[in-house]
Amino acid sequence: MFGRCEETTGIVPFMALVTQVMSQEPYATAKRVFWIVDNGSSHRGKKAADRLTTAFSNAVMVHTPVHASWLNQVEIYFSVVQRKVVQPNDFTDLTHVRDRLRDFENRYNATAQPFQWKFTTTDLDDLLARLDRHTADRPEQSGSSQLRV
Repeated sequence: MFGRCEETTGIVPFMALVTQVMSQEPYATAKRVFWIVDNGSSHRGKKAADRLTTAFSNAVMVHTPVHASWLNQVEIYFSVVQRKVVQPNDFTDLTHVRDRLRDFENRYNATAQPFQWKFTTTDLDDLLARLDRHTADRPEQSGSSQLRV
């Protein structure tokens, strides 16, 4: 896990993180490096994708769908950081925040293990079939205010 603490958000801090990561191996010489991002203002749209590719020709920006943060593994990591590091918000200054985040990053990197993704395409097909059956068994409802007798 790579981390940075910046006083503000925006294009400059985001590109500083990109530069930090892309300047290290194996990313510097990789054929392609996918940057999975949400639609935050510092990395939204075609301009952001073009800026990334201009700075690093092997970098490809991929946006998660709007309102789908659960698809982005970094967002899941951030939720862990929110619960285990940032709360309670009892920091005396920015240095205290940086220190606590850095300590968590170091511990995480020392103890993290790769996980085996067990949800297969067959599992997805089965889930979609169950959802189709469930939906077919229920009459469509045009609105929640509909009165049923």
